[in-house]
Amino acid sequence: MRARSFALGALGLVVLGAGGLLLGPPLWLLDELPRRYPGCLYRVTTRARLIALTVDDGPDAATTPAILAELRRYGARATFFLIGERVKDQPSLVHRMTAEGHELGNHLGRDRPSIRLGAGDFERDLAETGRLLRSYGVVRWARPGGGWYSRKMIATMSRLGYRCVLGSVYPYDATVPSVPFARWFILRNVRPGAILVLHDGGARGHRTARILGEILPELARRGYRVVPLSELVGAAEVL
Repeated sequence: MRARSFALGALGLVVLGAGGLLLGPPLWLLDELPRRYPGCLYRVTTRARLIALTVDDGPDAATTPAILAELRRYGARATFFLIGERVKDQPSLVHRMTAEGHELGNHLGRDRPSIRLGAGDFERDLAETGRLLRSYGVVRWARPGGGWYSRKMIATMSRLGYRCVLGSVYPYDATVPSVPFARWFILRNVRPGAILVLHDGGARGHRTARILGEILPELARRGYRVVPLSELVGAAEVL
């Protein structure tokens, strides 16, 4: 059967094509995606005022500490989707993440589109990164590089003990270098059960620290708690 693929990137194209860049995807679309392209979590249904924050592409010695400092400042916790080759060089940062109550996720070994890997290469990459990350604690979540996935990739993730997750609030921070836009987009689109996607590393990481410094106090004012994925899923009414 022909493999079906989808991604945050494809979602971005749909939204852009509909003139929705400034609005964000409607909830019905976020709920339709996992029905049409099953296997990945986009958001959680809950009445609890909880949001899961996910941060991709770390760790980075120049930017991750600032992100961690903002999270600690506002009592927020996140799931960090880490890249294996970067973890090898920053063990102290990864230990700091877990010590401060954050969760780790598998973002594979290198920063590249996972959908382009052959089945064997994808499985080896996922497994090798998993062995590296599990020396720091339990790792339940995987996010394919680039966001695209196929049914075979979902089956591989499941067989290796992972659940695939993408997200529901993505402010295009990897391509739109604007803190004001990201702040506006996030605060406009967050709902209970949302999964927020931001990025670490280089200029993106510096922006993420600034974005967090602006959105976290406002989210707290609105009564939201920012938590890791596993805590959000634990509060789910319907997955």
